[in-house]
Amino acid sequence: MLDFLNDLLWGKVLLVLLVAVGIGFTIASRFVQFRYFGRMFRILGAGEAFKRDRHGHLSSFQALVLSVAGRVGGGNIAGVAVAITLGGPGAIFWMWLVGLMGMATSFLECTLAQTFKQAEGDGSYRGGPAYYIVKGLGKGWGWLAGFYSVLLLITFGFAFTALQSYSVATSFGDAFGVPVLYSGIALAIVVGLIIFGGIKRIARISEVLVPIMAVGYLLITVIIVGMNIDRVPDMFVLIAKSAFGLEPAVGGGIGAAIMMGLKRGLFSNEAGLGSAPNVAAVAYVPHPANQGIVQAFSVFIDTVIICSATAFLILLSDAYVPGASGNVEGIALTQAALADHVGEWGRTFVSLALLLFAFSTILYNYYLGENSLHFFSRDNQKLFNGFRIAIVLLVCWGATTDLGTVFGFADVTMGLLAVVNLIALILLFKPGLRILKDFDDQFRKGIKQPVFDVRQHTELDLDAKAWELEPEDQERLQDLTDSSPARSS
Repeated sequence: MLDFLNDLLWGKVLLVLLVAVGIGFTIASRFVQFRYFGRMFRILGAGEAFKRDRHGHLSSFQALVLSVAGRVGGGNIAGVAVAITLGGPGAIFWMWLVGLMGMATSFLECTLAQTFKQAEGDGSYRGGPAYYIVKGLGKGWGWLAGFYSVLLLITFGFAFTALQSYSVATSFGDAFGVPVLYSGIALAIVVGLIIFGGIKRIARISEVLVPIMAVGYLLITVIIVGMNIDRVPDMFVLIAKSAFGLEPAVGGGIGAAIMMGLKRGLFSNEAGLGSAPNVAAVAYVPHPANQGIVQAFSVFIDTVIICSATAFLILLSDAYVPGASGNVEGIALTQAALADHVGEWGRTFVSLALLLFAFSTILYNYYLGENSLHFFSRDNQKLFNGFRIAIVLLVCWGATTDLGTVFGFADVTMGLLAVVNLIALILLFKPGLRILKDFDDQFRKGIKQPVFDVRQHTELDLDAKAWELEPEDQERLQDLTDSSPARSS
């Protein structure tokens, strides 16, 4: 039954919905992910993304690394290997394509999350699909928002937390011979110390951990590519030929390449699932589209950069033979590929990379679970502390338990999660485009940092307290209002 539901959801319904929303918003937004691609780098380089406001809200960069922590995980290491094994090297081309389209989807959902965010009494923000469903579509859709929150809690808060713990413990056991129980206990203690500090402590840890793990993984890839620079042109030719079925000895042809590329790309970057918007909403930004641009960049980091790194490691090695039937699969292929390049220590490096990727994902999953609970109960600290204790126990239990059935069940709930979110995104296309138009109009006037004026969007029923601007942003807004009679009227 689980296999049937997964095949129905991921093999048919979601592939159509995710691709339709990605391509649809790309066209409707006039290719927003490409128009503002350079701005993604300028935002980080200029320091805008690192700015915290006077209330101590998370910076845009912290929200970025939190979402990267969630997107980057086992799919980037094991999932890419599976895509190449079953779909051939051409699957990488289609993975790149779905990543580029997914950037538009992520822009839409994260911009909406920022737009409809809610200010909390402790100076923090809350937001995500549940909030833009009930606020953007109306209270009559509250049942759908509640259903989404329950699915989010089950999928990320519980199931995927246990699964990541299992992945960390087994990988560490394979690499160093540490019993999974000991790994589980140690991981549970560290996770507990972090999550009881709240979202700001999670963000501070991720702010350090994510760049280290991503840069380390990319650095080893750059070295390997440099060592095999003469083989790089042939690798790209192989990817291109396989992608369009021009390499008959590779994989299962063009159909397998497209399906595996689409599936693994969607699994990896999570664009459209609605998970990243929960984190995107917590940052302070002067305009919602600003965070949409930053979060689109996280999809690019995940799919186009880190997934490509794994693909290059495999395709430039002798561990993978195109078209051969004896290739190892999954994480073992990535380990064998790196070992082929640098020796046996490469297997240990892959295990450590997976450990860091999975650990950061556990912290991300915890926050998604907490956010789903918060939608139902805002001030019940006993409930939140009970959830934190449950997560600590779950991490320890998950490390020692075979979770095959849990994984199949979580795939179903994640599929339903995506269906709910994508339906909401389709219904909220119009307000999403309106927010983008506001950003575009200011940008065309030469305003380097557009500012969101909540007073111009009264029909959206936004939380004015969530859009109390910093003094310098308030000053820019005042200058903008004074210079534009149409806006002030």
